[in-house]
Amino acid sequence: MTNSPSPWISVVIPIKDERDNLTPLTDQLMKVLQAREESRDAPFEIIYVDDGSSDGSSEILDRLATEHGPVTALHFDRNHGQSAAFDAGFKHATGALVATLDGDLQNDPADIATLLPYSKDYDLVCGWRTNRHDSLVRKISSRVANAVRSVVTGDRVHDTGCSLKLFRRCVVERLQLFTGMHRFFPALALMHGFTVTEVPVQHHPRTHGLSKYGVGNRLFKSLYDLMAVRWMQTRCLRYRLRDK
Repeated sequence: MTNSPSPWISVVIPIKDERDNLTPLTDQLMKVLQAREESRDAPFEIIYVDDGSSDGSSEILDRLATEHGPVTALHFDRNHGQSAAFDAGFKHATGALVATLDGDLQNDPADIATLLPYSKDYDLVCGWRTNRHDSLVRKISSRVANAVRSVVTGDRVHDTGCSLKLFRRCVVERLQLFTGMHRFFPALALMHGFTVTEVPVQHHPRTHGLSKYGVGNRLFKSLYDLMAVRWMQTRCLRYRLRDK
């Protein structure tokens, strides 16, 4: 009797009040992942992390987990934030690759296939929303924050706010997350010596639910957290043992 193979990919998705998006998102993810050649030899898993939803998302996630074998639903006792949701998802993920995306259907699940070829050469592949469907205020605040962050951290990533990313397992195992640190995944990966690249992906208008971010909790908080990341970069341990 042989043990079943580990998942070839884990998809981690933080959820906060996305009731109307959950079923179509799951259907799209199942279709995309089932069509992959990798799924012929190994399973995949979809991990939803319910970040204190109060709109009925919790019950829908539990139903989806019952209906679809690859789906797992984790539930926080209250709202803890997106960084905590990613951290919980990473700790439960068992795949050789770990993909992340938002639960609002603005990221296209089909773009996981766009990122996959680059995972052969890079430890972290970041989606880049080159044609964003957001309000003018969100676009401007995001551009300012991204420009400042790129200069300070040196990560040279245009769109770190895009949740669509693909990690090798070794990256998520090394990351130590704090509140707000999900905005700095590329800088944190580079800090630990991992390789990072950026790939254009699609971005769709939001059709259901409301955005959880604005200028106050995206621009100002990210600039505040930037100081902490810069401190971490200057204090990061980078030793190596020499050969005997």
